[in-house]
Amino acid sequence: MNMAFFRRFLPAWADYSALGSSWKGDLLAGATVGIVALPLALAFGVSSGVGAEAGLITAVVAGLVAAVMGGSNVQVSGPTGAMVVVLAPIVATHGAGSVAVVSIMAGIIVCVLGLSRLGRAVSLIPWPVVEGFTLGIAAIIFLQQVPLATGTAAIPGHNTLLAAFEAGSHARSPAVLQTLAVVTVVAGIMLAVPRLHRALPASLIAVVVATAATELLGLDIPRIGSLPHSLPAPGLPSIDPASLGSLLMPALAVAALAAIESLLSARVATGLKGPDGRPAGPYNPDRELTGQGLASIAAGFFGGMPATGAIARTAVNVRSGARTRMSAIVHAFVLLAIIYLAAGLVGRIPLAALGGILMVTAARMVSTRTMSAILRSTRSDAAVFVITAIITVTFDLIVAIQIGLAAAAVLTLRKVASLTGVRREEIQGPPTDGDQHIAVFTLDGAMFFGAAERVLQEISQVRDIEVAIIRLSQLRMLDATGAHALVDVVSALELRGITVLIKGVQDEHLSLVTNVGVIRSLRHHKHLFAELEPAVEHARSHVRRNEEARKTAT
Repeated sequence: MNMAFFRRFLPAWADYSALGSSWKGDLLAGATVGIVALPLALAFGVSSGVGAEAGLITAVVAGLVAAVMGGSNVQVSGPTGAMVVVLAPIVATHGAGSVAVVSIMAGIIVCVLGLSRLGRAVSLIPWPVVEGFTLGIAAIIFLQQVPLATGTAAIPGHNTLLAAFEAGSHARSPAVLQTLAVVTVVAGIMLAVPRLHRALPASLIAVVVATAATELLGLDIPRIGSLPHSLPAPGLPSIDPASLGSLLMPALAVAALAAIESLLSARVATGLKGPDGRPAGPYNPDRELTGQGLASIAAGFFGGMPATGAIARTAVNVRSGARTRMSAIVHAFVLLAIIYLAAGLVGRIPLAALGGILMVTAARMVSTRTMSAILRSTRSDAAVFVITAIITVTFDLIVAIQIGLAAAAVLTLRKVASLTGVRREEIQGPPTDGDQHIAVFTLDGAMFFGAAERVLQEISQVRDIEVAIIRLSQLRMLDATGAHALVDVVSALELRGITVLIKGVQDEHLSLVTNVGVIRSLRHHKHLFAELEPAVEHARSHVRRNEEARKTAT
């Protein structure tokens, strides 16, 4: 590896090329997303078991490092709800002090994945899976705000759907009427302001108006509350060498989640549109991984928790007018400034106002046009889309991706297998006596494990023939299972006294059919042909010899 290789993972002036025209929007977006990120960082820190301060540290430190070193110009990173699900059992088993160590270990793993150029693997995830994941995340983001919108406390560790249902059932008047009123005002402002002028920071205006109205009316509803007033000095966390082995598997799980969630978040963000109607633009997946890995390492040195790209904050960032990574940098400094300068004022912001912002953001993430396009495409793609979305909401983000990919793979293999065909062809040229005892089969498409059994059954069912010519020149794909099925076909036909000739083995398949035993299963090694005409002549000679043998016998 030379410096040119590493340079692609380092910050460059090109990262800020649009700053000259977008700096106002970046500043406003950074301030808005900083306010939105604040309660989320605190809540995720508490829910994971490491404390509110760890969540806030992660939002500041990891958010800044990922903004500078990551591969997306609009991605906002920090603690996320999905990561809480993974971290809570780690805290319960190994203690809160282990999270910083796990953060550093997972960060190193994610960096290695990025340097290994594995980031582009996310491009292999099918479109219905990505859109189903996006719809599921939007639903989770919306449901996560139900406790804030109803003025009730969320139950840590519960499924989002169940927690939203319980929050709604435990809501009591008049508090719920007041919080819902705040949510309605915020949503109304966010929907109305862009119609007046797209450049106005609708989210920030909504927060200011909602907070001012809450204070003037003296509403007794939940606020952000007290905040830590400083960040700790960085240092190496306490590491017990004997415990590193037991933390390896948790670190791998955290790294897998961080990589998948960050890459999917960055990929989803490319399609989000800002107030000017322009999409967020492309991203570098390999650099995104290294940036997220460095972010988690830095957070671990400050006593924080693992970080990932956060689609909710990223969506707020884009919707608020962000064009360069300066907005995510501003978001980190806004949080830092809040810690040192404005903890008391920010603590008065009603949580319902932030819930309203995220509810509107979640609704905007869902594209009815995209949903309609997928549902009208094919049954298999529509099924993958729906399955991924449902599992994302009801179970877990990683499980949703795994099952979505598995469903897409199974349905795709089924479709490819259906395209694999066996055709019996007529012998070209003038007919000859005995041609009725020769069958020419052409295999089309892909001979792989998903189609091999059907091909085996179709060829093996032929009757009243003495020679079978199997043409492989049209075969585009062949795997070991398909080659083994050919061995079974040849063996089954030969046992019935049918001579098998194989024609047109492609160069890329020759080694496979030889090693698996296809050629060895033939009656004679000369029964392998490159052209059809010599194979037909050889087949006719077999038929003539068989006819002469029958006459002699009689």
